[in-house]
Amino acid sequence: MSETTSNSAPSLPPGLGTDSGQSQWFVSEVHPHGNALKAYLQSSFPSVRDVDDVIQESYIRILKARAVHPLHSAKAFLFTIGRRLAIDAIRRNRRTAGREVVMDLRSEGVLEDKADAAERVSIDEEFTILAEAIHSLPARCQEIMILRKIQRLSHQEIAERLGISVNTVDVQLCRGMDKCTEYLRKKGVVFSRRTQ
Repeated sequence: MSETTSNSAPSLPPGLGTDSGQSQWFVSEVHPHGNALKAYLQSSFPSVRDVDDVIQESYIRILKARAVHPLHSAKAFLFTIGRRLAIDAIRRNRRTAGREVVMDLRSEGVLEDKADAAERVSIDEEFTILAEAIHSLPARCQEIMILRKIQRLSHQEIAERLGISVNTVDVQLCRGMDKCTEYLRKKGVVFSRRTQ
């Protein structure tokens, strides 16, 4: 999936035309805030890849909520829904990315590759600990490591995507690797070599 970068508001949700009162309310009270919500999500949650999908789901949820009870501030409710959906998307991506980082680091030889079946259980435990190490990183550090190690973006591409300097990217990657290494050593994980 590609990251949404255009500034146009997402289209109206499907099936909106079935209730003219609901349609008029949506067009006048909700849809005008689509561009502002999109800008907010892109700046506050840069790792969310499909901002338009989040906005579409927000539109659907606000319509469902209004069908049940009146809303005092459509804009505030829309932004709350969008923020929650973005956070949920990040959590899902982090769980998936954590597993991918584990596999990525294993393939690069960060962890010893052990051959027999008895030791395979130990490797699985090490991967679990590595996933915990990655999840223990501060959000920005974790995001930068994932962009570099999983998505294979260059330091410059990461800096441009997140609106930070290349030096900040370098520092965060070093910190992330150091913290993961320290976390793993404390848990007794053995290293064969270290990669950047």
